[in-house]
Amino acid sequence: MSTSEKFQSVFVALAALVGLGVGLLWPVGGAAGHLVLPALMLMLTAVFAQVDAGQVRRARSARTVVAASLVLNFVFTPLVAWALGAGLLGGFPDLRIGLLLLLVTPCTDWYLVFTGLARGHMGVAAAVLPVNLVLQLLLLPVYVLLLGGEAARVDTGTLVEAVLLVLVVPLVLAVLLREAARRWRGDAWRDAVLVPWASGAVLPLLYAAVLAMFAWQARTVLAHLGDLVALLPPLAVFFTVAPLVAVLAARLLRLPADQRVTLTMTTVARNSPIALAIAVAAFPGRPLIAVALVAGPLLELPVLALLSQVVRARPKASSPP
Repeated sequence: MSTSEKFQSVFVALAALVGLGVGLLWPVGGAAGHLVLPALMLMLTAVFAQVDAGQVRRARSARTVVAASLVLNFVFTPLVAWALGAGLLGGFPDLRIGLLLLLVTPCTDWYLVFTGLARGHMGVAAAVLPVNLVLQLLLLPVYVLLLGGEAARVDTGTLVEAVLLVLVVPLVLAVLLREAARRWRGDAWRDAVLVPWASGAVLPLLYAAVLAMFAWQARTVLAHLGDLVALLPPLAVFFTVAPLVAVLAARLLRLPADQRVTLTMTTVARNSPIALAIAVAAFPGRPLIAVALVAGPLLELPVLALLSQVVRARPKASSPP
């Protein structure tokens, strides 16, 4: 592993702290906000550039892990989100909406990063992504309505625009990049130069996105520190229970090590950047919803960094000559 991979949790925490400091010391919130999505989109382009179509085709043989991820993400997690909101945030309706937005939106960006770092099955991870995207698009308004009532109705058009922008543009860019590299330099150059370059760009872009995110929302975080404290218990419960349940499910299903990693990452990782953008656009004038989504990465990213080491699949031993 590179130094950046070994100390990724430290760098993620430093990026968040630096972002908070910058956002509090200088009026950069608006400018930083404009950097979050571009950084995530470039990061996703680099991630997708490492995945070839063969990996996705091989995922057809992994129907078990795909089905398990759907159950965990769209049945188990919404029930946990409802229970945590009702049990721990009963007096904070906006925080309950924010918590639900965060927990019922499976990640469509950095779970791929941490899956790759933990040597998970990237083909399965890439195959799960569009399914997660479509289902969260269809089900998120239902989930939020069940928790927040009419006041929490989500603008479906805004949701579609946001998720498609962050998914389709990087995917198209990555496909074009891989195809251009193949046509101009050949498959060998693409695999030997382009893929390692893309791999090396992922973590710096991740740190840039984290820094910009917290610089963007630094003053909101400072203004609602008490509310953030109230969010810590339900978030801590989720980020403790979710990986344990995913690992247990993987063992019960006897999944291979790389698929176990993928199932764990897609169960734990949440779509906080997209959920935050949706909250800002769909619930103007209700900052507590956005605060809940800002708080999520404070725990989520260090947890994913730690998990990428704890559940990391060991490389298969090469056969003796």
